[in-house]
Amino acid sequence: MRKLVCTLGLLLCASTFYTQAQVYKFDFTSDKKVKEGYTKVTSETLFNEEQGYGYDLQPAWDGKSNQPFFFSVNVPDGNYKVTVTLGSKDSAGNTTVRAESRRLFIENLPTKKGETLVESFTVNKRNMYINGKQKVKIKPREKNKLNWDEKLTLEFNGDAPRITSLVIERTDKVPTIFLCGNSTVVDYDNEPWAAWGQMFPRWFTDGIAIANYAESGESANTFIGAGRLKKALTQMKKGDYLFMEFGHNDQKQKGPGKGAFYSFMYNLKIYIDEARSRGAYPVLVTPTQRRRFDKNGKIMNTHLDYPDAIRWLAEKENVPLIDLNEISRTLYEAMGEDGSKHAFVHYPANTYPGQTKELKDNSHSNTFGAYELAKCIIEGMKKADLDAVKFLKKDYKGFNPARPDRFEDFKWNLCPFTEIDKPDGN
Repeated sequence: MRKLVCTLGLLLCASTFYTQAQVYKFDFTSDKKVKEGYTKVTSETLFNEEQGYGYDLQPAWDGKSNQPFFFSVNVPDGNYKVTVTLGSKDSAGNTTVRAESRRLFIENLPTKKGETLVESFTVNKRNMYINGKQKVKIKPREKNKLNWDEKLTLEFNGDAPRITSLVIERTDKVPTIFLCGNSTVVDYDNEPWAAWGQMFPRWFTDGIAIANYAESGESANTFIGAGRLKKALTQMKKGDYLFMEFGHNDQKQKGPGKGAFYSFMYNLKIYIDEARSRGAYPVLVTPTQRRRFDKNGKIMNTHLDYPDAIRWLAEKENVPLIDLNEISRTLYEAMGEDGSKHAFVHYPANTYPGQTKELKDNSHSNTFGAYELAKCIIEGMKKADLDAVKFLKKDYKGFNPARPDRFEDFKWNLCPFTEIDKPDGN
């Protein structure tokens, strides 16, 4: 009996500790008195595995500097509501908050001296482990990606980033939109690359999470083969969504049984069936256009019959469709052949450190292009009448791809890391 009581006591203590560990509170102020229940953060609070939290990747913030900084906390896989109190009693601020691999959540939020504003959003965190024996087969270039480690990492950027407190708490009940796709969807860690999946969270409240599993170079079948879909399914629950945007790389596959209406359809059907078996909602997305114009200033079709195959499958399986292929055609034609360069990775030599040659990429978006495409996806969601649009923030005013935002009005503070190598896929 005594042994049983001791065992139950240990289990209860472990359970209590685990529950408490799902809420993390940090005080960034210079006040000597620490808020009750909070952990004081100073410039000496540097991340290490034993401690499990602290300033990471870049030099610590001293409370006054205008340089970007990162703060990481070790947490189990899942969705976390992040509440930040931004601002300072000592100075005015302008803060942008991104999470994990440059997922945008708070954009250029100004605060006056002495003013603080409280904002919340939900972040999905994952590692590469599927179960005790299996893990996702990530690529060598992904080994240092913030999306695949044990930490939830926050980037505080902007003209003058200011924070007074941070609360991270586990939340299991919010719906999640899982994104599956390639380099046109993925979260990029480094400038100047970007994709719509990492800009997408900017427009949603903390009532929903976005989990971007996309990776450069993936096709519908290789995504499955690498265990990416299987990993996503370990977190998926009833009421979630599974968005699929493939086609860019699938169209390059040749051989018996390959093709838009053959192997491609078969693989997409696996995604649909797996989502539905868990009570989640599959959503098909046609591939975004490449920047290729004809002599009349019209976007040329470069995806063969893959967009039509997706449209056919959506109708046959009664799956909602976001026709990004058509929406992005409207977007780029409205920008024009020259103006659309501002939406892609087109930069003269020496724009970024180590960049000795011109960057000229007509497949991959920069931050502005990704920002515009994220709005295109939202408009597609609205047209498809997806219930998830009820979680849009009040400051989302709608978007007409025929009238894009002005590139000159777009403000993006660069993260400290750049990469010159082109992403996988084209």
